[in-house]
Amino acid sequence: MITLLKNFSKPQLTGIKKSIGEAFVSNELFHNWGSEDERHDDVLRYMSIYVDYVYKSQEFYANDDLTGFIGLEDSRRAPVFRRIILIFRLMTGLDRNRVKSLLAFSKQIEGSNKEFAKSRHIDALLVCVDKTHQGKGIATELINFAKQKADEAGVPLLFDTDMKAYADMYIHFGCKLYNSVTADNGVTRYSLCYHPGERKK
Repeated sequence: MITLLKNFSKPQLTGIKKSIGEAFVSNELFHNWGSEDERHDDVLRYMSIYVDYVYKSQEFYANDDLTGFIGLEDSRRAPVFRRIILIFRLMTGLDRNRVKSLLAFSKQIEGSNKEFAKSRHIDALLVCVDKTHQGKGIATELINFAKQKADEAGVPLLFDTDMKAYADMYIHFGCKLYNSVTADNGVTRYSLCYHPGERKK
């Protein structure tokens, strides 16, 4: 069962953040931060700040044994103030060059979701399975949960990923690739959408 995470202690959240950070070290988004060893600590720091944003925005869900996580944000309730705090924490908590590279990438791919930006939708902020539990169907459970939320709300569900393999996975689960943008750093942002009522898996 997937449920909203709340009332977690600081040590519990620290463990969750580390687990998610470890899963994202190999993500293509961070490839120009150096090798996986070189970027390891900064990726964990980045993901800790980002997960904190998702959790405090009350948009963070997990399975019962805390091995699968998903963030789902309804655009109608997007927490603007918390986003400002997120940007400030990233600017002050990471190396300036790391932040510059992320901002440059964000600027180049910022219009990737313009087709849906002005109408209500659900954004999948992150989808993560603990590295030691991958390949056990947890991603299927997370994605089906997100699709159910979209069906209940009657709005599109958007996934963004910088990994071709993950884009293919979302397509397998009934999403449609509607845009892809390759930035100067060689990273491609894949934008996918699941439309309510199209559940196939």
